[in-house]
Amino acid sequence: MSKTRVYQLAKELGKHAKEFLEELKDLGYNLKSHMSSLEDEDVKAIKEYYEAEKVKNKKEEKKEEKSSLVKKEEIKKKETKRYDKNKKQKFQKHGKKTSKNYNKKEEKTEIEEIKEIKLTKSELKLDILANKLGKGQNDIIKEFFMKGKVLRPGQLLTEEQAEEIAMMFNALIEIVEETIDPKVKETKSEKIDPEDVLKERWKNLYEENEDKLIERAPVVTIMGHVDHGKTTLLDNIRNTKVAEKEAGGITQSIGAYQVNYEGKKITFIDTPGHEAFTEMRARGAQATDIVVLIIAADDGVMPQTIEAYNHAKNANVPIIVAINKIDKPNANIDLTKQQMVAKLNLIPEDWGGDTITVPISAKAGQGIDELLEMILLVAEMQEIRCYPEGLARGVIIESKLDKFLGPVATTIIKDGKLKVGDYFVAGSTFGKVRRMIDPNGKNVKVAGPSDPVQILGFEEVPDMHSILYGVKTLHEAKDYVEKKKALEEKVVQKRHIRLEDALKMMQEEGEQKTLNIILKADTFGSLEALKNAIAKLENPEIELQVIHGGIGAITKSDVMLATASNAVILGFRVKADSGAVKYAEHENIQIKRYDIIFNLIDDLKKALQGMLEPEEKEEITGAGEVKQVFRIKKVGNIAGIQLKEGYVERDGGVRLYRQGKLVYDGKIESLRHYKDEVKRIEAPKECGIKILNFDDINEGDEMEFYKFIQVERTLEFGKEE
Repeated sequence: MSKTRVYQLAKELGKHAKEFLEELKDLGYNLKSHMSSLEDEDVKAIKEYYEAEKVKNKKEEKKEEKSSLVKKEEIKKKETKRYDKNKKQKFQKHGKKTSKNYNKKEEKTEIEEIKEIKLTKSELKLDILANKLGKGQNDIIKEFFMKGKVLRPGQLLTEEQAEEIAMMFNALIEIVEETIDPKVKETKSEKIDPEDVLKERWKNLYEENEDKLIERAPVVTIMGHVDHGKTTLLDNIRNTKVAEKEAGGITQSIGAYQVNYEGKKITFIDTPGHEAFTEMRARGAQATDIVVLIIAADDGVMPQTIEAYNHAKNANVPIIVAINKIDKPNANIDLTKQQMVAKLNLIPEDWGGDTITVPISAKAGQGIDELLEMILLVAEMQEIRCYPEGLARGVIIESKLDKFLGPVATTIIKDGKLKVGDYFVAGSTFGKVRRMIDPNGKNVKVAGPSDPVQILGFEEVPDMHSILYGVKTLHEAKDYVEKKKALEEKVVQKRHIRLEDALKMMQEEGEQKTLNIILKADTFGSLEALKNAIAKLENPEIELQVIHGGIGAITKSDVMLATASNAVILGFRVKADSGAVKYAEHENIQIKRYDIIFNLIDDLKKALQGMLEPEEKEEITGAGEVKQVFRIKKVGNIAGIQLKEGYVERDGGVRLYRQGKLVYDGKIESLRHYKDEVKRIEAPKECGIKILNFDDINEGDEMEFYKFIQVERTLEFGKEE
């Protein structure tokens, strides 16, 4: 007996998959998702039901047409009666004489006066509202308690709660603007980020024009481990689905392109890598609507697959898994699905889960149509919408300085329309659209929602992943940039969560808090041991959540994820790349490294108890590579070092890494420059180092030099800024 999926039947009946699923649930069908299967008998019964509904609706329409004239007459009569009644009431209000019976009836009716109360948003508190209503807080709390709702004295209220309370005591609430002294207003406006003003404007535009929002083509990013077939898949889709519809050659310089499938568009971003993907989110520029996570059937889930998945998951983007290379002799789809469940906690829909999984061969073109169909289905279920008119809003996914064209940026338009001649702002720069190029290398005059275009006309190269906003005039654009740059000069370095802040988080009121952790270790065994140990740490007020765990050095990618998710990075017996350390300092992300598991777990326990003791701060001073090893009798092995950056001091510490894993952490016994014993040597000089009580040194090993500096730590828990 064959089976039909819910979304396939919805398509056949011309219905929206999401609405159709809800209708079937109302009819008594216990279905998990749009991917659930229906038996032939059920399909037949459902079709008969909807056919009967069509016939019934047609009959009702005819009845409505016949009775429309009668209804119109009835409405006219009612309107006439209402007019007479209103007229009568007006006469009474002005003291005019009416019939005796009417006057007697009005005397018995007591008209209760409705009180009007004006509140600002900052005044939405129970004590303030009670005072304006002339009631005691306890009276309001009792009334609410009788309804099964709990209020606290002085509690902050939502607008809905305030309106409900007011209506209980025959009053109406009006929320009014804050009245600010002009001098105070001027001071505050200097601190307001002009980009936040534009974001708020768009938020209000969405809320006020909800009925005008339309469906937008999904923007898709393909992610996964190296050599699992991302580029091959993109090339196959581009060649088969673009060439069919578009004339002319396809340029890859734009970094994005559109395909047409079954009359609908899909926009693909040429693989930006998970680092750029997370940076987009960190900047508040959600460019991607759907992620296709590609896994090779002959290789399974690899470290970079896990990393890519964690970035997509943390960005809260729907994920479709494409199992690639199914045409290879050693391909094992079932084993790959088992690894998806075990390592990613993604359960395929055919195993009873909700993760859409499509077996494909990017090289042979097998399964591509089904993958595109699933992308459109997920887009339909997500209800991706946009505001199609007015000034544009978009996300910059690439930017560069072209020696012929000047500053150029590839942008995906999210809302509105961008036209040649329009003024715009992006990050700390502005411009006027001089020219727009589509993915086929053609000039276009107008770009709409989900269209990828290369824009010429920037004053400076914009930051990648910043948001582009269309503005009305050149004056508005220049004013925006002046305020933005002035703010950036005064801006205080952004504050991210630190391990020591755990107690402060617990003291804050509200829902349960989460301390996000990114964990890097030297081996899988260590990583699993740490995860298990952290999982056993319990606190009723704060949850420890490992959002990403990986093997090897702490990289810039880890810092980007920490920035986006407000996490701390804990490393066990691994180094941190110099680029990662610098980026972490710039983003104010905390990196803590340990050599003993007990110390890491102990610090987490103390953080949860608010008992972390002041500690010395470790400062990385430099790094170098072992170019040669000199073996000297009665002395030991001397490492010939090429200093790559920073400096090394004889009194400092040294860590030796081999293939990214920590081999030794200790002290320097001797530091020489040629034959001379020295206290300090700076890059890019060469030097000889004898490590105290350690001789296992090989060519190609990496050394990291550090020292400890005393820092007085001042923690102000629970204070309001």
